[in-house]
Parts: sequence; structure tokens; C-alpha cells
Amino acid sequence: MIVVAIIGVLAAVAIPNLIKARKSSAKQACIANLKAIEGAKAVWALESKKGDADVPSDGDIFGSDKTISRKPDCPGGGTYDLKAVSEKPTCTIADHVLPN
Repeated sequence: MIVVAIIGVLAAVAIPNLIKARKSSAKQACIANLKAIEGAKAVWALESKKGDADVPSDGDIFGSDKTISRKPDCPGGGTYDLKAVSEKPTCTIADHVLPN
């Protein structure tokens, strides 16, 4: 009975920490994806002679012959908005943002 109680206490401590770690890693992976998208937009703008107000389409920066071979998925389930070249790409999950 004592063993079952100890396992219960350990589970009560470990499970919330595992959930927090999973959310944190998903956020960091999403931010890494946003940085890659931002870099791909910059490359596209330079190669295509585009200005700061131009907005690339998915086909402009994702593909086998492009900077990023396929559009990444947010590990948290959000979706990405490319935005104009002068703006940072965004994710639909509120705390998944590129730092300034």
C-alpha cells in the first residue's frame, strides 16, 4: 500500500512537469519555424527583387526548389501567416511569437 502511495505522489509531481515541458518544446519549435520562414521571405525578396510591402505566397518560398522544401506545421496546432516582407510571420497561437 505504501508503494502505491509513493507512486501516486510521484505521478502527481511528474505529470504536470511533463505537460509543461511538452508545451514549452512545442513553443520553441514553432518559434524556430517562424525564424526559418522569416529567413526564407528575405531570400525570396532579394532573389525576386521585391519590396518591403510585397507578400510572398506559399509557392514562392515553399517547394522542392525553394529555401524551405515544404511548409512547416506548428507543433501546437496553429497555422502560419507569412505577412509582408517587412513584417514578422505569425502563428495563430498567441504566445508563439518571434522575439523583437
